[in-house]
Amino acid sequence: MALFIGTHQNKLDAKGRVSIPAQFRSVLKKMSHAGEGAAVAPMYLRPSHQHACIEGWTELGFEALSGPVAEGYSLFSPEHEDIVLALFGDACTMETDKEGRIMLPASLVAHAGLTENVVFIGTRNTFQIWEPEAGARRLAEAREKAKASGFSVRAGALA
Repeated sequence: MALFIGTHQNKLDAKGRVSIPAQFRSVLKKMSHAGEGAAVAPMYLRPSHQHACIEGWTELGFEALSGPVAEGYSLFSPEHEDIVLALFGDACTMETDKEGRIMLPASLVAHAGLTENVVFIGTRNTFQIWEPEAGARRLAEAREKAKASGFSVRAGALA
């Protein structure tokens, strides 16, 4: 299984372009309909509804997200409309250029408070794009919360 792991810092240029880390591009290619040999890495970006960051999803992962949404609510209910608007209304699809860069939409840059530098943080099946100091604070907060909750992994889960 291909996973988004690690923390990677890159520059956001004046045009709003940023290079996706090479390891993340590899995961994006593997988790697309075209497969690992694809020339470009398709992805979906959306503003996080929990934090001031951008979420990055693989093509297959974002499509899988729509399944539980469709099954969990009555199609024409107000709750269904709220959840699909929240998840998909601000999302955008992207493909990297030949150099592995994407152009971040201004609305996502503003949501995450991005300026000159950005940090990509792997979160297993997705990744997040943060303003570097905010990303470092969130990573530290997550470590502390995991430690305080007695974080552990079941022995059978590692087999």
